[in-house]
Amino acid sequence: MAQLFAAAPANDLPDVPNFNVCPTTQVHVVTSQEGQRSLGAMRWGFIPSWYKKPTDGPLLINARSETIAQKPAFRDACRARRCVVLASGFYEWTKDGEGGRDPWYITRTDGAPLILASVWQNWDKGDAPVRTCTMVTTGANVAMSAVHHRMPVVLDPGDVGLWLGEQGKGAATLMRAAPEDTLRWHRVSRAVNSNRAQGPGLIEACAL
Repeated sequence: MAQLFAAAPANDLPDVPNFNVCPTTQVHVVTSQEGQRSLGAMRWGFIPSWYKKPTDGPLLINARSETIAQKPAFRDACRARRCVVLASGFYEWTKDGEGGRDPWYITRTDGAPLILASVWQNWDKGDAPVRTCTMVTTGANVAMSAVHHRMPVVLDPGDVGLWLGEQGKGAATLMRAAPEDTLRWHRVSRAVNSNRAQGPGLIEACAL
């Protein structure tokens, strides 16, 4: 990932593979400062600057593209602290007729890494500073709406520089649904519904 995104890797990158990344755990993030990219770790779950402790308010794992520039928690980060989260896939859930949660594993159709538009915040009210991030979501495209009404903002590799602020203004134009053929998905076991579950079996297709 460091080579692919021309980013200097930090020494504290999260262990991989992790087949069940949950909120508050560390994720791989690319940032850019003065044109220099870094690949580092951030806590998934944005902590606004006014929180006195991480649990002072709701867990902010997503930011809606439609309101991110106006929300007090995100507007400064949207303007000055954009980043991308890197992943091989993500999970989404549908409900069956009895209310059970059926998980789906979602990847790019071309097999490339997912580049998820995100923003970050350095929270410094605790014993040590914590770098935190949240992923930007938008309304689902027609294909994805079969699984969920929202989807992450998935960037193409050529758009990373614009999102990170390396190519001037215009990042707002990227906060849109990906083309219909960008993603594919398959049903996986409900084992992933437990945050303790791990292993490659979690992303294997199961019978519907």
